[in-house]
Amino acid sequence: MKSQQVTMFQDSITLKNRHQKFIKTVSENGIVYGLKSKNGFATSSSTQFEDDYGNPIGMICFWAEKVRAKSCAKDEWKKYKATEIPLAEFMENWCVGMANDGLLIGTQFDQNLFGYEVEPLDLIIELTSELKSIGKDLMFRKFNGIADLEKQVIGIINE
Repeated sequence: MKSQQVTMFQDSITLKNRHQKFIKTVSENGIVYGLKSKNGFATSSSTQFEDDYGNPIGMICFWAEKVRAKSCAKDEWKKYKATEIPLAEFMENWCVGMANDGLLIGTQFDQNLFGYEVEPLDLIIELTSELKSIGKDLMFRKFNGIADLEKQVIGIINE
């Protein structure tokens, strides 16, 4: 039993490290990748979070590298193609919209569909923090830069 706990702990560290790399890479490159088919983007179900009825919460997966996204386009996702999403659009449309829809974001999933799960508004805060630390701002349609987006999201989180 103890070795299983250690493995789970190591796995969670691996996922967290991959997630941190996602934050850094997309902040530097300004691009996020999703897998898209004619039916929409690749979705999964959370293995960590449930709704009020005990059902897994829906999740859309995103990657920092096109090659990593493409490597997951197999099995039920084999008809999906890696699609570029500008970071500003991802933050203000995808993250905000997914938060409103009660969905989670999965980052850096591997071929075994093993990845990090995060609340969309928490991801915005992580991204704005990284963008500020590297001195990078983004042009948004609905927000006046990353400071405005961050302030509004913190307001929502603290409600």
